[in-house]
Amino acid sequence: MTIAVVVFPGTNCEHDIVHALELAGADTEMVWHRDTDLRGADGIVLPGGFAHGDYLRTGAIARFSPIMDDVVTLATEGTPTIGICNGFQILCEAGLLPGGLVANRDLKFICEPVHIRVESTDSVLTRAAEVGQVLRIPLNSYEGNYVADNIQRIEAEGDVILRYSGSGGEVDDGTNPNGSTNSIAGITNAARNVAGFMPHPERASEAILGSTDGMVLIESFLASAELARA
Repeated sequence: MTIAVVVFPGTNCEHDIVHALELAGADTEMVWHRDTDLRGADGIVLPGGFAHGDYLRTGAIARFSPIMDDVVTLATEGTPTIGICNGFQILCEAGLLPGGLVANRDLKFICEPVHIRVESTDSVLTRAAEVGQVLRIPLNSYEGNYVADNIQRIEAEGDVILRYSGSGGEVDDGTNPNGSTNSIAGITNAARNVAGFMPHPERASEAILGSTDGMVLIESFLASAELARA
């Protein structure tokens, strides 16, 4: 099973996610943004960083990179596809996920572990998790505040898969680190094969990093890619 990890100018988490994916048993291939062919990939990851320096707005330029034509085509055809942090922003800009990410409520860069509660297992990202499970995973972003015009539909259709919470799973304004609407940390598309989320699971993939909770999400993604491949 091969997972394509797309690299844009300014991406800075590609080696981290490759390491975590390979820990979980996957083969990986880093693909430069100017490439045009992802055929043969069993899954696609858009990692974190600052693609194109976040000029204009996060993900706005990366969305037009040549590789994104194939990302959109394959994701639309059902290939498991995830975006982490900056990758989430790019997926929204590309129209593969609804809504967008704006500046954090306090206009400060956040770099700290947070707790997220699993809201649904009906996605490529949460298949191996349990509803209500709380994961401790680092958050590293300035524009991680999720907003959407159609938030009621997103909630009603079960597209929210991860929500910021306290360590016990409680959700309130005090457990929301960035002001994200309804404490949303991650969403999926209607087909459930595309998911975007702000925290970095690759930074919680080994005990030496302080948490292995991120592997729940990474292993879910790989299990989904294996199923899609069958």
